[in-house]
Amino acid sequence: MLAEAARALAAAGVPSARAEAELLAAYVLQVPRGRLALADGFTDEQLDRYQALVARRCQREPLQHLIGSAAFRHLELAVGPGVFVPRPETELLAGWGVEQARVGGRAEPLVVDLCSGSGAIALAVAQEVPAARVVAVERSPAALSWLRRNAAARAAAGDRPIEVVEADATDPHLLDELTGRVDVLLCNPPYVPQAVAVPPEVAGHDPAEAVFGGADGLAVIRPVVDRAATLLRPRGVLGVEHDDTHGTVVPGLLAADGRYVAIAEHHDLAGRPRFATGSRRADRPRPDTAGTWQTGSS
Repeated sequence: MLAEAARALAAAGVPSARAEAELLAAYVLQVPRGRLALADGFTDEQLDRYQALVARRCQREPLQHLIGSAAFRHLELAVGPGVFVPRPETELLAGWGVEQARVGGRAEPLVVDLCSGSGAIALAVAQEVPAARVVAVERSPAALSWLRRNAAARAAAGDRPIEVVEADATDPHLLDELTGRVDVLLCNPPYVPQAVAVPPEVAGHDPAEAVFGGADGLAVIRPVVDRAATLLRPRGVLGVEHDDTHGTVVPGLLAADGRYVAIAEHHDLAGRPRFATGSRRADRPRPDTAGTWQTGSS
C-alpha cells in the first residue's frame, strides 16, 4: 500500500512522495514513522481512511492540513485553513533569534515576533529561552485563532506563556509602549512578489495575505525595517526573512535606513539567500554614514 500510494503521489507531482506516503500511514496507524515496519497492517477502516487521505494529497491539499499539525524545531504546531504553514527554512531565523536572546546578557530579554501566523517563531523562542518575554503580533483573525490555540497548548505543556497582540505589522504606531526596549525583533512577513507562481499547496491553501508582499515582495518588509529601528533598544537586533531574490535588496534597505550596523545576509541549507539581520546602532548616524553588510550562511 505504501508503494502504491507513493506512486500515486509522485504522479500527482508531490515532492518526497515516498516520505509523505509513510507520514500519512504513520498518522492513520498512530505510530511514529520510524516504527512503520513494526506496525500491524491496516484494518479495513484504516485502509479506507488512508486511501482517502492519499487522494486528497494527490489533489495537492497540504500534508500538514491532512494531519493537522506542522513540525517546527522542537514543536508540533496545530495548523489548518486560514493560517500559513510554517516552513523548515524559517527554523533558521528562529534559531538565530534564540541565539541572540541567549547571548544578549539580559535577565529577561524582550523578543517580538511580527507576522506571527501559527506562532512558530514566537513559541520556539519561548520554549528554548524560558527567561524571555515573548510578544507575538498577528493581524489576521483566522491566523490569530491558530496562534492562540498553539500558545495555550504550549503554556499547558509548561512553556512560559507568550503575549499575543492583534495588530498590523505595518502600523506606524505598532507597540508604541515598547519603543526603545526590544532586544530581538523577528519577522517572517509575506514576501513573495505578486506575479510569482507558487506551488498548488500555497496557491490553493495558504492565505494570500500571508504569502504575497505586493508587486516587489517588499510591501511589508519596508515598514517593518523602519518600525523595528524605533522599537529596538541600542544594539538590539532585527532578523527578517525574505524571498530568495532579495538577497541584496533587503540588506540594502537596512543599510539605507542608516540606523543599523553589522548588517548580514544569511543563506539556507540549499545556499539560497533566506534572511537578513542587523543591529540597532547605539550612536546617532551622521548623514554621510553608510551601512555595510556581508553575506553568510546559517
